[in-house]
Amino acid sequence: MSSAYDLVIRGGTIMDGNGGTPYIGDVAVKDGKIAAVGTVTGSGAEEIDAKGLAVTPGFVDIHTHYDGQAMWDSHLAPSSWHGVTTVVMGNCGVGFAPVRPDTREKVIALMEGVEDLPGPCLNEGLAFDWETFGEYLAALGRRKHDIDFCALLPHAPMRVYVMGDRAMALEDANQEDIARMRELTAEAVRAGAWGFSTSRTIAHKTLAGDPHPGLRAAENELMGIALGLKDAGWGMIEMTSDWNTPDPATEFAMVRRIMEASGRPLVFSINQRHDRTEAWKDLLSLSGQAYADGLNIRCVAPPRPIGALLGLTGSQNPFMGTRTYRSIAHLPLEERVAKMQDPAIKAAIVSEDPKEFNTWSLFERVGFARMFRFADPLNYTPAREDSITAIAAREGRTAEDVAYDMLIEDGGKNFIFACIVNYANYDMEAVKTMYAEQHVIPGLSDGGAHVAFISDASFPTFLFSYWGRDREDGRMPLHDLVRRQTKVPATFAGLTDRGVLAPGMKADINVIDFDRLGLERPEMVVDLPAGGRRLMQKARGYVATVKAGQVTYRDGVATGALPGGLVRRELVG
Repeated sequence: MSSAYDLVIRGGTIMDGNGGTPYIGDVAVKDGKIAAVGTVTGSGAEEIDAKGLAVTPGFVDIHTHYDGQAMWDSHLAPSSWHGVTTVVMGNCGVGFAPVRPDTREKVIALMEGVEDLPGPCLNEGLAFDWETFGEYLAALGRRKHDIDFCALLPHAPMRVYVMGDRAMALEDANQEDIARMRELTAEAVRAGAWGFSTSRTIAHKTLAGDPHPGLRAAENELMGIALGLKDAGWGMIEMTSDWNTPDPATEFAMVRRIMEASGRPLVFSINQRHDRTEAWKDLLSLSGQAYADGLNIRCVAPPRPIGALLGLTGSQNPFMGTRTYRSIAHLPLEERVAKMQDPAIKAAIVSEDPKEFNTWSLFERVGFARMFRFADPLNYTPAREDSITAIAAREGRTAEDVAYDMLIEDGGKNFIFACIVNYANYDMEAVKTMYAEQHVIPGLSDGGAHVAFISDASFPTFLFSYWGRDREDGRMPLHDLVRRQTKVPATFAGLTDRGVLAPGMKADINVIDFDRLGLERPEMVVDLPAGGRRLMQKARGYVATVKAGQVTYRDGVATGALPGGLVRRELVG
């Protein structure tokens, strides 16, 4: 006797993505779509017992950078390890198309500097058998994946493609340049681009210090590109900015004009900076008013501090710019640690100028006052008194001495957690205030980027375990957090076929043991092209992840099913 369904998930606590009260029920899947939700009488060819477990839609992460990894890897981990079934990539205005042979070096340099993706990995991993954005999408579509992804057209490569060296010199685009970028934008969207992204932050630059080509793009250029989206009748705008040119209100007024003229939705990143600790409040207010006025605007905010993991196995540590450390940096880890245990080596390193050869512009903005030991049990919200500065003061030592000893602990496999943003007051109150606003989406994971010193693709797991379970005050209802990680970003991005557990929707589903949900310790692995390293962080508590009706992960282990891939507009209706 044949089964009525391909898969039935039975007896779970259903959090359907709409934000309503959870209830006990079943979910049936047929031909990659949800066939029934509630009480399912028919049998499934495969059944999952979800009693005592939560059943949610697959998570949607709208700020990632899998533009390169999607070319050489069918498994978009670590995001796919954390319940994510759909991502939007190509954010921050960096990517790999459109491109010509004479602009490849520039786009690689930008991705290497802005998103910490090693140039040798990109040179070996990318065939560059494309020029236009449509050809790039066609190349992406030749590989099957474990999750779906939407690709944004990035500003930097398009600007360089059109303007050449004038783009890198931050010259203003002329009318001919703008007309061409408008055409390219419309062409890209018709070929399958999900929208357009740009960056206006000075932190985004190549390792040589060259700024993002879009840093000072004038309003008429951004308007022209947005009108390219309007010409094609589709596409979101993603923007990253420092919001200080000349001030947040002036720049935000420009954003409103662009949105009103193009009719396109826009999302921008928001967090609590450590130098301008109250600036986020202005942005939250300005965007909240725009949202109330009917503009389709969202902020994407991280659920914890965005933190760099500094260590001897990664690409960054507090002493990497010193002359003596550089002289031993090439050694294998065990030999390097042995050298660093020599008191003479230590004395030299901690006394030298860490900025002599330092290439990480953010290092000085963090400081030892917001650096912490990062070991089991993992603590992403450490107390002020646990900072390296505080420890040094208590013990009558220098901060450099304390940091040095932390780095060589556990055979050099230990990390220091350096809070870059979102931790100005050593608490999560800013995030709590951001998340109280309905136009704020949890995210900014940067999955696929900063691979050797940031591990934030685990944001969804932290979101639910910390904000939905562990936080003593300000705890948020799990079912509403599910809504904000599923239906809300999916609807905003135009992914109308997913984000909710309802008949006819794409069968992207998580079965989760929320009581057990947690993060494993990040580890450095060597699995990128050209022998590149990346931080990988697994989770526990994901009993099953289903993508388009197929179980892709069971208890965090890949099944081998690859039902995902590039999402084009026509696929979602």
